[in-house]
Order: sequence, then structure tokens, then C-alpha cells
Amino acid sequence: MDNINLTENAIKVLEKRYLKRDKNGVCTETPNDMFRRVAYTIASGNLQFGGNQAEIDKLSEEFYNAITNLYFMPNSPTLMNAGRDLGQLAACFVLPVEDTLEGIFETIKNTALIHKSGGGTGFSFSRLRPKNDVVKSTMGVSSGPVSFMEVFNAATEAVKQGGTRRGANMGILRVDHPDIMEFIDCKSDLTKLNNFNISVALTDKFMEAYLNGEDYDLIHPNTKQSVGKLNAKKVFDKIVDNAWRTGEPGIIFIDTMNYDNPTPKLGQIESTNPCGEVPLLPYEACNLGSINLSRMVINKDNGYEIDWDLLAQTIRTAIRFLDNVIVINNYPLPQIGEMVSNNRKIGLGIMGWADMLMKLGISYSSDEGVNLAGQIMEFIDYESKCESVELSKKRGRFANFEGSIYDGENYLYNKYKGKSAGKITDEMWLKLDEEIKKHGIRNATTTCIAPTGTISMIAGASGGIEPLFGLVFSRLILDNTELLEINPIFKEYMMNHNLYSEELMKEISKDGSVAHVSGVSDEVKRIFVTAHDISPYWHVKMQAAFQLHTDNAVSKTVNFVESATREDIENTYVLAYKSHLKGITVYRNNSRFFQPMNLKGDEKKKEEDVEVKSLFDEVTIEEYNPTGEKKTIVCPECGNKIEMSEGCYICLNCGYSGCS
Repeated sequence: MDNINLTENAIKVLEKRYLKRDKNGVCTETPNDMFRRVAYTIASGNLQFGGNQAEIDKLSEEFYNAITNLYFMPNSPTLMNAGRDLGQLAACFVLPVEDTLEGIFETIKNTALIHKSGGGTGFSFSRLRPKNDVVKSTMGVSSGPVSFMEVFNAATEAVKQGGTRRGANMGILRVDHPDIMEFIDCKSDLTKLNNFNISVALTDKFMEAYLNGEDYDLIHPNTKQSVGKLNAKKVFDKIVDNAWRTGEPGIIFIDTMNYDNPTPKLGQIESTNPCGEVPLLPYEACNLGSINLSRMVINKDNGYEIDWDLLAQTIRTAIRFLDNVIVINNYPLPQIGEMVSNNRKIGLGIMGWADMLMKLGISYSSDEGVNLAGQIMEFIDYESKCESVELSKKRGRFANFEGSIYDGENYLYNKYKGKSAGKITDEMWLKLDEEIKKHGIRNATTTCIAPTGTISMIAGASGGIEPLFGLVFSRLILDNTELLEINPIFKEYMMNHNLYSEELMKEISKDGSVAHVSGVSDEVKRIFVTAHDISPYWHVKMQAAFQLHTDNAVSKTVNFVESATREDIENTYVLAYKSHLKGITVYRNNSRFFQPMNLKGDEKKKEEDVEVKSLFDEVTIEEYNPTGEKKTIVCPECGNKIEMSEGCYICLNCGYSGCS
């Protein structure tokens, strides 16, 4: 029996998706074996820098302890494939889509190779000429970006990812592309492009036109000349309406992403990975891992406190781990191997943020919570770059350092001057800049906040920086016995304060929240907020606090109740832009179940018959009432029935995860 504190769900996920199997499908390793395999394989990367066996063994033990104590967890491909024949450890990639038939199908071929290796892919289709544009070589007409997206989608459908992961794609189109209106609508029928997330790349010019009530230019991608105009508000309203109906398209602020592009001489960032948190140049890959903040606290006599020393130690260990992933990785294309080796981008993020807040007695929807977010991420940003400089002293700066944002005058000091959240001073940033001038920095980026998905389940932590979706859930086991799954932090608090009872837990399980349960104190309601208790204002402000000190981007979903209005989503997008976010995703509860084909007779209500109040009228828990409706879906992988209360899920029978 492994001496690792894994939950029942974590063990199920590991057995279904991560552990080695023989030809009969029987697991041939334990979770402990897997963690040993991963730790040693990644530590052996030191051999390429002159390390000896004693050094490898010591580093392997350091990595193993960080993972098995659930302090740090690498991304899923690293857990699955490190030390195995496939050896592909990156989660996602961005590929170019050139405006030639040969270029398009070369990218489709490369996409298939990446999906076969277990990776996801992001694309910008903004270089493709618009629909009905003349193709000079044949004198025919172009079918446009959306038609080619359908070809990419079909290719993805045909490729199973190594038996462990299905293909995932991000499709992006600039808002000034002539086919933008068709793109915005391309997933209004949810039976189409089901292997794509889509996002519109909004420019600063477009946002200024929208805010000023003006038209903006549509630009031909080849000639760079204006070929027409659209009203910015009309386009923005179309994006908002579709997001209200289906949750897509998402939006990214492409100029904001490029302000932080660490290697501008190599080109402009055009796309992201499938979840939107990693802006990448063509042929770059994301090598990610996350620190479990739930474990970065210590329980003292007067309650929980942050263990800053443990956090610093874990950050340093994680950066060494992720830099070694780059040299161990078996990339699916030589162009990717070259780009990754030259830029050495890594992304250290977090999970367990909601857990940490609950342990500390801090509300997610509060200035105190937002301020702590800034302090935590500032600390991770600083320590990660200090360790990257230490690696640069021993191994050398990243190859494309010259001409990068770090190859100048005090980049970090100028970026963060006067913005200290408390732990890191302006003088510390200035000193770090001076170290970078002398020694360089090993990694073009060091921080990124991913959704964490299954790795947060393995770590027994809340996902990414998301709030909990529910505190208590009911679960039916084989003999139809109902079991309550209770968040352990919530249960500990309720028992310590003599507030726990089975009857109360059953009441809370109806919608997972305490916000509207009678007999629960205001203090409990303040601390233990869930996604639908939180105003969109606080969702955005929390994301912005983390984004300030995140090199890449932040994966975050703003959860809306079913009664949310289009105006609520519009206001959220505007607040996101003004808060300097790089992108944002919204999901209105049940929105993907309101297609006309799913409605029957009297059950269908006209939108104008439903009177709702804007969620932005007041940013209070009381105004944001959760519906708590659950529904059963069928896992597309194994047919298992899954009861869910949100847009994304994981099947505990086969380990498949996705969004409905």
C-alpha cells in the first residue's frame, strides 16, 4: 500500500488514465511507482548539464517529495509519459495556419501528430483570406477560415490521442478579419466544431471603437488594407449574445497579450493553447505545473497561517523540475523542439486557491481575498524568476535572450514599480533586474495559471484559482445508497465550531451552497462562498489580481446563474478589458441546454417573459442566487452516466474529462 495521502477519486483517476498497463489492460504500477518514475526521469535531465549519479538521486528525491506531499504537480502529459516510450511531456502547442492549401494541410498533418502524442493545439485562422476571395492560382474563390476549421475538426475526430486523451483545439480569429461575423456564429449549433473552443481576438482599436460608439475597419489579411467597416457595438453585441446562449466564443485581448510577449523580435502572438492561458508563438509548447496552495499553510494555535518558507522552497523545486522537462521532452515535431529549446518557456501556476482562502477564513469575494491573491502571485513570480536566474548562471540564458524584454533597462522594476502587494519591494525587483543583466535568465516565461483539471483532483485540491462549485454533493453508489461528499475544509470548520449535522449537510447538498440555507451564520456564508454565490465583479477582480504577476495568462471562468442577462456579460467583458486581463471565459448555468431542439411545448419560455435584475446592480452574495439545478449526461467515452452541476466534468469510470 502506497504511503501517499490520495483520495479515493484521485486513485480512480490515476488507475484509469495515468498508470502503466500491460497488454491486457491491467495496471502494472502503483501511484507510488508512477511518482518515482516521473521524479527520476525528470531529475535525470541534469545529466545533460554535467550532473553525476549522486546529484540525480538527490534531485529525484526532492522532486518525489514535492509531488507525493502534494505540494506540486506537473501537467498530465508529464505524469503519463515521463519515463515511458512516448516521452511527450507538453500539454499543448500552437501551430501556424498559412494562407496556402499546402500550408493548411501541412498544419493538419502536424496537428494529427501532436494529438497522437497526447497534446492539444491552438490556431489563429486570421491569416486566411476571407470567404469568396479570388484565388489567383486557380481563379476560383476561397471558402474562408470557418470552412477550413471544419476540416481541422474532422481530422481531430479521426485521431484518438494515445488512448488517454482526446484532441482539443483552440480556434482564434481577429475581430478585424472580414469573416468575423461568420466566425462568431460558427458554434451556435453545438453539434458542429465540437473539438474546438473558439475565441475572438479583440484589438485595442476595436475596444476603443466600441466604447466610443464608432465603426471600425475590416482588414484583408494579405493586403493589410481596409475592405469595409462594421459597427463595433453590433459586433460586440453579437459576441455577447452567443456567449450568453452557449458560453462561446470566448474573448482574448490580443494587444494586451503582445505587450507581454517576451520575444517580440520573433513575431507577434496570434493564438493560445486550448484553454486560453498560454499565449504562444507558432511551434511553441507549454510545459506547465502547479503548486497546491492548500498545502502551503500551517495550522497553529490561532488558526491557519501561510508557510512562506515552504512556498518559496516549493517554487524553487518546481522551476528546476519544469526546466528539466524541456530537455527530457520528446517533441512531436523538430520545429517545436527548436523553438522550445530556444525560448524555454515554462508556466508555474497554482491550484487550491479556494482551499487556502477557506482555511484562512477569507472570503473569495472580498478586497482581502483579492489583495492576498496579488501578494501570493507576486511572491511566486519573484521567486520563480530568482530561480530561473540561478539556472541561467549554471546552464546559460535562453537562446533568444538578445532582443527580448529582459535585454533592456530594468524591465521588471519598471513593470512593477509602485505596485507591491506587500512581500516583494521595488528594490528587490531592481536588484533582480541587475542580476539578469549580469547572468541572463533561463526561461522566457516562468508563470502561468492553468485550469489544473485532473491534476487538482489527484492533489485533492480545488481547481486553479476557481472558487468551489459546491460544498456538499450527494452521490449514489451501486446499491442506490446516497452518500454525501463534503468538502473536507468545510466539514472540519463546521465540526470544530459545533455546527455540523447530517440534516444540514443534506440541505446544503440541494444546490451545494450555504448562501440561502437558513440557520447558517453570516460568518459561514462569508467564508464558504461558491461559484454562483460570487458576483461577476469579484470573479474579474480576482483574475486581474493574479494576472498582474503572471507572464502568460490566467485560466478562469466567470460563472453566471441562469437568470443572468446579456448586459451582465457585456459589463463583465468591459471590466475585464479595463482590468488588463488577457482573456476571459463566461458560462451561464444551463445555457448549453437551451437549444430549441431540447424544449417542449409549454416548457419553452420567451426571453422577454422572464424578468431579471442585472447582477451588476449590487455586488453582494444575496443578489447572486444559485439555481443549483443538476442534470445527468452520458460520458462520450464509455457511456457512464454523470450527474453534474456545471459545464465541465470528469467521468470517474473512464477518466474522460470535458465540457458539455
